Amino acid sequence: MGRSVSFSRPDGATVQGYLAEPPNPAGAPALVVIQEWWGLNEQIRGVADRFAQAGYRALVPDLYRGKSTVEAEEANHLMTNLNFGDAAGQDVRGAVQFLKASGSTKCGVTGFCMGGALTVLSSVHVPEMDAGVIWYGYPPLEYVDAAKIKVPLMGHWATRDAPFPIAGVDALEAKLRAAGVAFEFHRYDALHAFFNETQVGEKKLLPVIEYEPQAAALAWSRTLAFFGRSLK
Repeated sequence: MGRSVSFSRPDGATVQGYLAEPPNPAGAPALVVIQEWWGLNEQIRGVADRFAQAGYRALVPDLYRGKSTVEAEEANHLMTNLNFGDAAGQDVRGAVQFLKASGSTKCGVTGFCMGGALTVLSSVHVPEMDAGVIWYGYPPLEYVDAAKIKVPLMGHWATRDAPFPIAGVDALEAKLRAAGVAFEFHRYDALHAFFNETQVGEKKLLPVIEYEPQAAALAWSRTLAFFGRSLK
């Protein structure tokens, strides 16, 4: 369903990505889909494919430049070496600009875990984005200039999330509310990465993550309804 594409960042550098499109992509709304800390793997390609089936042109930028891993230590290393401000303000912004220049009038951003944190930052640093859905990830809140956020946001959070504790979600919520940002946050009785269908039982890459099918299905339906209102 999808294919590899390359696009330009605002600074002119080239980034690779995975683009999944619906059968009739002309004029379809677009989404930039941001990976978990594992990299651009089959699972996140599958998420882009699902968005394409729902009628969106979905682009996953390759933030790690070809690298991916199933080792937590290596994933942490890759994530730690990523410049988050550069990834949001250049890679994600370039992806949004590419999708809008190639036929989509509106473009949202969504991401998971590390990609959730980058979705928050993109809402600050990517003026071309039209809406954002955050999945269980946020950056250090001192980097979130909420006064610059002009787009509606939805957030999906796990109440038993160890990597991104729910207290941080409360603080982010307060910050957004004080700035008058339009947002709706949903909390689920789940562990981190509850949407990732590959993280089950003995296949789990970390003990603090777990796929939760009911929470995943509810969050997905809420996401499609939100993007339907915001982008279509």
